[in-house]
Amino acid sequence: MGLFALASFSAEQRKKEISIRKVLGATISQLMVLLSSSFLKLVFIGIIIAVPVAFLIMQEWLESFVVRTPLSLWVFLQSAFIIILVALLIYYVYTLIRNTLAVNLLVGMFIITVFYWIVKGLHMELLTTIIDKFMSVGIIALIVIFHPEIRRFLLLIGKNAFLQKNKAWWGYLFGRKEIERNNLTRIKPIIDACKTMKKTRTGALIVFVKFYDEQFFANSCEVVDAKISKRLLESIFQKNSPLHDGAVVISENKIKSASCILPLTDNDQLPSQFGLRHRAGIGVSETTDAVAVIISEETGEISYAKQGRVRMNVSFGELEKLLNKDF
Repeated sequence: MGLFALASFSAEQRKKEISIRKVLGATISQLMVLLSSSFLKLVFIGIIIAVPVAFLIMQEWLESFVVRTPLSLWVFLQSAFIIILVALLIYYVYTLIRNTLAVNLLVGMFIITVFYWIVKGLHMELLTTIIDKFMSVGIIALIVIFHPEIRRFLLLIGKNAFLQKNKAWWGYLFGRKEIERNNLTRIKPIIDACKTMKKTRTGALIVFVKFYDEQFFANSCEVVDAKISKRLLESIFQKNSPLHDGAVVISENKIKSASCILPLTDNDQLPSQFGLRHRAGIGVSETTDAVAVIISEETGEISYAKQGRVRMNVSFGELEKLLNKDF
């Protein structure tokens, strides 16, 4: 009886341990989901801002304590403002290079820099000289390595600011309702064509650019320069059409070109079902100010790519709102 009671007691203990492990596992998984959401971004910004500001407060306090001078509020606010701007700039650059090969390159450069300071501290003259020569061209190497990210960063700052300024003046002069009416008029044939191609599962890639760069598109595209129409878009993406294999570029209320070969994204975190069409749409949104509408040939699902990010399974109502906002 004693052995039986002991065995039953140990079995109950194991059941309790298993249930506790399940609860802990579920709790940890929920915490990981929470940290992978936008909450992590806020924590990331908070850490970047809080640590330098706290260091600045301590430094100012110690200096005022040693020198016996009152703490200058203006100097403190000015320094804190600069730190906040730098922190936001660092976070914005992080969002640009996130999920790209640039992150691995940046980590590699950081490791080389740390290794350089270790070697220099240990007075290893030969290795110090070799790494020093390598790092002497660091600025040029940074420009070459991070050329796509730098181009995208400057493009987003310059062109988006210019366009927002123009939109504000246009809205002030002609009214917001008039703008929305004109947008819906030019977007309607695109939405209608997407409805048909989704129904027939016709693969399509439509790229919308605010500034048409002829040098960027002319070398890999067939010039069309035609008015936007539902039938023209459908005929271009028909499987028997000579222009169906590639992207259509729309700008200035016209179909500028078709059968365009676009740069593919380097993002290795994309879903496995994404093919070349999706990767090209995301890639062009990373390197330019373009947005892309992708229709899957296998499922008919519509995706929307902007600034290197993609929204999947977009409804026609959402697509209309997105194009009305971005195009």
